[in-house]
Amino acid sequence: EAWAVSYTHLDVYKRQQLVVLSAKNEEALSAQAGRLRAHMEAHPELQLGDVAYSLATTRSEMEHRLAIAATSRQTLGEALEMAERGQTPSGAVRGTVNLSRGKLALLFTGQGSQVVGMGRGLHAEWSAFREAFEKCVALFERELDRPLKEVMWAEAGSADEGLLDQTMYTQPALFVLEYALSALWRSWGVTPDVVAGHSIGELVAASVAGVFSLEDGVRLCAARGKLMQELPAGGAMVSIWASEAEVAEAVGLHSASVAIGAVNGPESVVISGEEAEVTAIAAGFAARGVRTKALQVSHAFHSPLMEPMLAAFRQVAESIRYQRPAVPLVSNLSGKLCTDEVCTADYWVQHVRGAVRFAAGVQSLYGAGARTFVEVGPKATLLSLLPACLGEAEVTLVSSLRPDRPESEAMIGALGRVYVLGGGIDWKGVYAEGAQRVELPTYPWQRQRYWVEARKLERPTREATGHGLLGVRIPAAGSEAVFEAQMGLESHPRLGAH
Repeated sequence: EAWAVSYTHLDVYKRQQLVVLSAKNEEALSAQAGRLRAHMEAHPELQLGDVAYSLATTRSEMEHRLAIAATSRQTLGEALEMAERGQTPSGAVRGTVNLSRGKLALLFTGQGSQVVGMGRGLHAEWSAFREAFEKCVALFERELDRPLKEVMWAEAGSADEGLLDQTMYTQPALFVLEYALSALWRSWGVTPDVVAGHSIGELVAASVAGVFSLEDGVRLCAARGKLMQELPAGGAMVSIWASEAEVAEAVGLHSASVAIGAVNGPESVVISGEEAEVTAIAAGFAARGVRTKALQVSHAFHSPLMEPMLAAFRQVAESIRYQRPAVPLVSNLSGKLCTDEVCTADYWVQHVRGAVRFAAGVQSLYGAGARTFVEVGPKATLLSLLPACLGEAEVTLVSSLRPDRPESEAMIGALGRVYVLGGGIDWKGVYAEGAQRVELPTYPWQRQRYWVEARKLERPTREATGHGLLGVRIPAAGSEAVFEAQMGLESHPRLGAH
């Protein structure tokens, strides 16, 4: 813990910074980028963190937006130079507020997405993530044989490196990461309108939705992973690119030992069960030219091979206190929005054994108005399934983390994408407490000069005065004299001398 504390008290400006600009049109946005670049070049004393904080908290938010994730003044300057030319810098997001962005859905990733070291970068930089992470880890200490943080952050080549792939640690580790990620999103003002998860991810989604407390969610998750781990090793899971009806027909003759484990798309089905029979079924599809892929798993989840653990798991599930979701939650079992069914032990026992109907769940999310999907997990595993589920529907996909990018960079980039879409951001949680407001260039107004050339008016049919300034006299009730005249440099050149 001393390492974490000392790390977070380094220079607050060395963290990844989100620099945001907005304008009424593209021309102004480019001009604003140019002004900021020139200003920073003229003021080398400005700190990147102060600049980013000031832009986010002292400027009105307009339709055309640019979000840049920067680690130094140099990288920001290079990005601004590109933006000034109307281009989108690498790693930045540029676009227009999407008025049809709809509701925001959080998708919680399932098993198989785990990465050694996940959460370490976010833990060092943001207190909201760190506090939720440490709270979860402390609760799991009572349930697991090994400290979960040591398993999650095991050093490469160490004896503990492979523990994360053991189900008894995999599921709690994903629970911790995803719960802390959702806490970080909420601290930034990004709150879900609806939530869903895939297998173990639904336990996190249910905790976030308020179906059970965090403490009960941890107990349920720990028991689930441990009891699965204690089952005999073996079994297999294979993805088959075919319709559910085709796969169900092939599995029907082996229902005692094989089942459909997940329906992830119109033609993306996972079968799970005894290895020999799963392999034979998959081989039959492959012989017909259908694509198949064996999944790397320790057990055959969501299959008949899970049944020996169900009685013991029910005992834990019956000790949990449930309530209806405070945030709309989509069920894996039905693929529909949940009501009271998630408030029973039966639901969570069947959740272990039944198929994950993710494709139907995505349709329900879309039907509920979700148009922006944010995946909460170590990888963009679920987002890759959405295009097949939604066809030509226009949606926005945002991944919290990506294995090919540092965690802070990926997360800040994801926040930038939400900002450009038009999502409301609570900037207090984004920037370091030590950041200060500094003076920056004002808005680059796109001024255009309009000069109305008045036509010469015809002389009214009124009494001519013959006077060069009075013009004509107009009769008016209640007034002795009203005069009307047209004047300008053309008719009265001497005005130019005054």
